[in-house]
Amino acid sequence: MEHTPAAAWIAQAAGAAQEQGSGNLLRVVLIVMVLGCVLTAWFLLRGYKRKDD
Repeated sequence: MEHTPAAAWIAQAAGAAQEQGSGNLLRVVLIVMVLGCVLTAWFLLRGYKRKDD
């Protein structure tokens, strides 16, 4: 296995990052999924509150 200098490795990583097209879409999907899970958990757990009146 040949040694790749750090500068060349960073340049290759930057080039590969520019070729990715669905990064923003995946990020939005993950954020919406997490927010949906949080809201669902809040909705379900708020029904378990006890009123000690």
